[in-house]
Amino acid sequence: MAEINHFEYGWITPALSYALSVLGSILGLVCASRIRTAPSAGQRAWWGVLAAWALGGTAIWTMHFMAMLGFAVTGSRIRYDVPVTVASALIAVVAVGIGLAIVGTGRLSVVRVLVGGLFTGAGVAAMHYTGMAAMRMDGRLGYDQVRVALSVLIAVVAATVALWLAMTVRRGLAIFASALVMGVAVNGMHFTGMSALSVHLHERQGDVTGAEVGTLLIPIVLLVIFGVVGLIYALLAAPTDDDLAAAAYLGTRQVRPAAAEPAAVDVPDPVGLRARSTLARPGAQFPSRRDHPPR
Repeated sequence: MAEINHFEYGWITPALSYALSVLGSILGLVCASRIRTAPSAGQRAWWGVLAAWALGGTAIWTMHFMAMLGFAVTGSRIRYDVPVTVASALIAVVAVGIGLAIVGTGRLSVVRVLVGGLFTGAGVAAMHYTGMAAMRMDGRLGYDQVRVALSVLIAVVAATVALWLAMTVRRGLAIFASALVMGVAVNGMHFTGMSALSVHLHERQGDVTGAEVGTLLIPIVLLVIFGVVGLIYALLAAPTDDDLAAAAYLGTRQVRPAAAEPAAVDVPDPVGLRARSTLARPGAQFPSRRDHPPR
């Protein structure tokens, strides 16, 4: 059995993996909080996609790959199968997206959260072990079944809590605290699953095919940067809840026109009574006797 080192570069890789999981969790929780307040089905779907990308792509899969950078096996090189690695990323995003769709539509209930958490947790575990199956080395991989079951249980519990927080947390401080907890859960699941791994080297060393870590690192880092910038831009460009409330108020408010003054009615005056009446001319004085011409 080969010697395994999970922290070849010291604390750098676990610290970066935890930071990525917290960053992705913050963005995912903020995007998920917009799902239930979105005014249309299209906007709810849009925020669901962004939340799935942030949670599944950044908080879970990118964290997994960053932690794998510190994984080393004594006596063997490690390469990665690119199609299987890409498939593991898609599994994470799709699993989180389906979980958000389960809890984000209809009335929020305990049953919905449990079903969504079970499905999402199973998807996260599948992502993790698919990513590990993408490793190519001069050896055979083995797993401790008890620790594998424990990692799956942690994934299901973490996914359930994450979905519940995604649908209930709204304020900034609560989102940040929730992201810290989710980062611990995601990293705990990853390293629990990694501790279940054992490697048995082949007697004859052969050529290891696949992409090196450095080859995959550059596109993944660029993907994370553009993805995070895109998520932040989408959040900043979207109207806030106050903006939506103000727009709804202005849309339903009815502006009443000012009351118009009644138009004057021109009453016929055939005998000239209006000209003789002093009531029709405010401020007019009664004529005196000397104003009348002598008869």
